[in-house]
Amino acid sequence: MSVLSKSVVTALFSVILIYSGHANAAKAPAFSLKGDRGQINLQKYRGKVVYLDFWASWCVPCRKSFPWMNKMQAKYKSKGLVVIGINLDESQADAKNFLKQVPGNFTMAYDPNGVTPGKYKVEVMPTSYLIDRRGNLVHTHRGFKKSKADKMEAEIQSLLNKK
Repeated sequence: MSVLSKSVVTALFSVILIYSGHANAAKAPAFSLKGDRGQINLQKYRGKVVYLDFWASWCVPCRKSFPWMNKMQAKYKSKGLVVIGINLDESQADAKNFLKQVPGNFTMAYDPNGVTPGKYKVEVMPTSYLIDRRGNLVHTHRGFKKSKADKMEAEIQSLLNKK
């Protein structure tokens, strides 16, 4: 096999690995945060597909994303989806007031010191991450637009269908 042929084969193999989700898969940074029902530790959800959402009470698009996340949690929980919301308000009272108006029917954690968003390089609110069953970051979504909801649901379904 010529050097050029080897290069082409190597390049094609790399593309296949990237698109199959096995190359350059970054592990989701670990965290353990106070939640409504005790400590929330990401490692506990290994084997599940995790939709991790960073939000704050002052975030207008978050008001639109919560009903969608509630729907995804209800629709896919039995198939292995776990939705985790991480609130970044300094005051938990602000978060609680938001949740009275816009309920979150999923796992809720609180990071008033803002350590976890630094690990995930969060730049806008909301920012969400899809994490596969092996703990790899697979998709990132900055902001929330209803027009992209079908695409995000398809990404969730795709990960749930992989064992």
